[in-house]
Formats: sequence, structure tokens, C-alpha cells
Amino acid sequence: MFKFALSAFISLLFALTPAEAAKVEQRSSSATVSKQKAKKSAAKKQRYKRKEAASKRVNVSTRGKAVRRVITVRGKRKVVYQSATYAAPVVRAMTAGDKAGLNLTRDPLDLSSSVALVLDQTNSEVLFEKNAGVALPIASITKLMTGLIVVEAQQDMDETLTVTDDDVDREKFTTSRLRVGSRLTRREMLHIALMSSENRAAAALGRNYPGGIQGFVAAMNAKAHELGMSDTRYVDSSGLSSRNVASARDLAKLVMAAHQQPLLREFSTDPASSVAASGRQVQYRNTNYLVSSPDWDIGLQKTGFINEAGRCLVMQTIIQGRAVIMVFLDSKGKQSRTADAGRMRRWLEALKPPGLS
Repeated sequence: MFKFALSAFISLLFALTPAEAAKVEQRSSSATVSKQKAKKSAAKKQRYKRKEAASKRVNVSTRGKAVRRVITVRGKRKVVYQSATYAAPVVRAMTAGDKAGLNLTRDPLDLSSSVALVLDQTNSEVLFEKNAGVALPIASITKLMTGLIVVEAQQDMDETLTVTDDDVDREKFTTSRLRVGSRLTRREMLHIALMSSENRAAAALGRNYPGGIQGFVAAMNAKAHELGMSDTRYVDSSGLSSRNVASARDLAKLVMAAHQQPLLREFSTDPASSVAASGRQVQYRNTNYLVSSPDWDIGLQKTGFINEAGRCLVMQTIIQGRAVIMVFLDSKGKQSRTADAGRMRRWLEALKPPGLS
């Protein structure tokens, strides 16, 4: 009887063991599922944090007077518009004048130009001066010397010149409406180079000079030396290189010399023109809108801009019967150089007319 009871007890133990094992296995499986859920929850939190961080990254572009902002909220792109007053400030490249500290110079007219000079054309009397002796990049003001060299060389103005790949800008990678292969007369090339600052036209003029562009640049520097432009250096015929430099005092001498050439006066002050290039008519306008203003009497002018030079302007104009030369270099803002010319004009008009005590 005892043996039977012991055998039954042992059998019962063996019968219960699988059930207990199943419970242990179930508890282990539950623990594994809990760990997996915890991992998924942590991964979800990380993804949410990344989306929140992405939502703070904003792409900004302007659209009229509003700012178009593209934001990301919980993984979805959203476009919103805000007043332009909330736009991020534009980072302007430092000019050579800025690096020299010329922008710190103050003047009575609060000019935007770091360099300014106004001369009486008749007697070279200095009427206004600001940093006028500092040599700076002059951008397309260079083309005024280009024009002077062409007309003084008495090259055939009716000769047809062809724009080639050598005339393509590989300095600043600017574009041009003169395609490679375009054929224009030297006169047309000079016209749009002075009026609209056409870079490929200026390059073609230099390349089609005795000795090529090297001979042309040598002639430019020789002419600068002849005019007493001791702070001036030219390396190309277009002004795209920042190594074309001059002081305002030197440029006043150049304006006086160029003003003696009727063709340069005509071409630089023509408001608009068109040329036939590559079988199509191409319209050009003057880069200086003041030539179209009835309030101004401008006899010769040239504008210029590259990042290193800022906005530049030289002009010969008549103010209250007095012929004056104006030079503005390293001006900040697209219309700032012409605005400075307006300030200077009003200042000159407030002065006593020449000859009166």
C-alpha cells in the first residue's frame, strides 16, 4: 500500500512538471514581448525628436513683399508666408573697400559710397572728396578705358567682329545675350559695351586689337601712365577681374580724357539700342537710368559692379551751368550710387554759383 501511494505521488509530480514548465515559458515570452514594446516605444520617441528638430529647419525665399517659408511639421512639409520684415538678413560680400575700413569713413552727405570725388571740369578744383586717393577694384568702369583705346587707335568701326569662346567669362561666370558666333561691327560692340556694359563685346574689342588682348591691356596701361593715373592697373578689357584697380582721382582724369571723344559721349549716354545678333534682334538698355531723366544733363557716364568693387559710377554732368566730374566707388545697394549722385547734385545746387562771392 505504501509503495502504491509513493508511486502515485511520484507520478503526480511528473504530471505537474510540464504545466509548471509551460508557466515558466509563458512568463519568459511575456517578458520578451515587453522588452520589444519598450524598444519600439523608445524608437518612436527618437523619430519624433528627429521630426521636431527637422521642423525647426526653415527654408526661406522671397516673394514680393512677403517671405515664403517652407517648414516641416511632424514629417509633413508646410508652406507659410510672413511679412518681409521677418526675413533673415541678407549677407553681403565684403568689398575691398570694406576690408580696408573705408566704410567707416563718415561724410556730411551721408553717402552710401565709401569713395567719392567731385571736380570742376574747367579748372580741376576739388569740390568734394572722400577717400579719393585709395586704389580699389573698378569693375566695368574699366570699359571707359577700353573705349578710349579703340577710338584713339582709329580702328575700322565698320569691321565685323565675331564673338568666340575666348570671349566667354570664366572669371565671374556671368551670362551674356551675345552668343558665341554672334557677328557685330566694331561700332556695335563698342556701343553696347559702353551703354549696357556687355562683357563679351568688351572682350571681343580687346581680342581684335593688334597684339590681341595682351597688346590691348598693354595699351590700356600705357594710356593710364600717359594720363598720370599712377594708382591704376588694368588686366583685362571688361573689368570682370578685381585686379583692375584705380583711385577716384585717377578716374576723374580718365573721364576728362574720354569726354573729349564724341563717340564715347554718344554711346555711353544713349538710353537704349538694339543689335542684330545670331539672326535675332537683341534689345539693350543703359545701365544708368539717369541718362533718361530730363532732370539730368549727362555728357558721359559709366557704371560698374562686381562683388569686390561694390557699385561704381563715373559721370560728367552740368549742374547750374558748371561742368563737373563725379566719381563714386564702393557703394552699397543697387540704386545707392545714383542716389549718391542725387545727394551730391542737391548739395552742389545749394552752393553759390561759380563766379559769385
